[in-house]
Amino acid sequence: MCHCTFCSSILFFTPYFSRIILLIPLQPQEFVTGLAIFSCMPTTLSSAVALTQLAGGNSALALAMTVLSNLLGILIIPFSISKFIAVGVGVYVPTAQLLKSLVLTLLVPLILGKVLRESSRGLANFVDHNRRLFSKINAVFLSLVPWMQVSRSRSLLIMVKPAAFIVAIGMGMLLHLGLLAFNALAIRSLSAVSGGHKSIFSKKENAQAALLVASQKTLPVMVAVVQQLGGAFGESGLLVLPCVAAHLIQIVLDSFLANFWLRKELSSNTAKVA
Repeated sequence: MCHCTFCSSILFFTPYFSRIILLIPLQPQEFVTGLAIFSCMPTTLSSAVALTQLAGGNSALALAMTVLSNLLGILIIPFSISKFIAVGVGVYVPTAQLLKSLVLTLLVPLILGKVLRESSRGLANFVDHNRRLFSKINAVFLSLVPWMQVSRSRSLLIMVKPAAFIVAIGMGMLLHLGLLAFNALAIRSLSAVSGGHKSIFSKKENAQAALLVASQKTLPVMVAVVQQLGGAFGESGLLVLPCVAAHLIQIVLDSFLANFWLRKELSSNTAKVA
């Protein structure tokens, strides 16, 4: 129930931020459009869960929200982009074709991987015993994907004024702060209407997990979507670049937030012992 509620925030409510982003006059237009697309994405694949665990939050809830939002996101993203982005910039998006492409490139490999893992106990044990190695390999490959997209537009990036980069970075920061504020208010409201301090939403561990997971957006899925759009919204490198900055900014900001919660909890425990 709790994870379904905040998956609704991730996939149905926070994409409305794209309407505000598209109103910002900034050149190149791809910077604005890219951040608008970014706001329609599901949550990050690993960083939100890791930060939740660091802060002492409900990591099981964070993982459930991550898996559910990314699975449902494959089905919902094409319609979100068509409704919020395409209409705003006057571009037609073949929703059915985009949905088919995302299913083939994201969902099918995930299902095949799960089937392969369950059908081969030896392979599953090998992966489990080398989890750290595979995590590093995964991180390297994920970082290469946006880099490849940005590299394709290198000639255009050189022509972009530095001030535009700075503004785009500021927009990415404001987007994440806006998502944090929106979800914090949503958690307080849900807690108030569902039993106050007895509500599952008022439990600190659940609130921390929900706030972190619902406020982060994933970059690799965004890059996959841009690639499937085939230049419909402009140069892919220009679309992706501000989102790379926004992705890094949200991790940095949430790292400070997780450390703040952790220090607060340690201080509280110390005071109780004393």
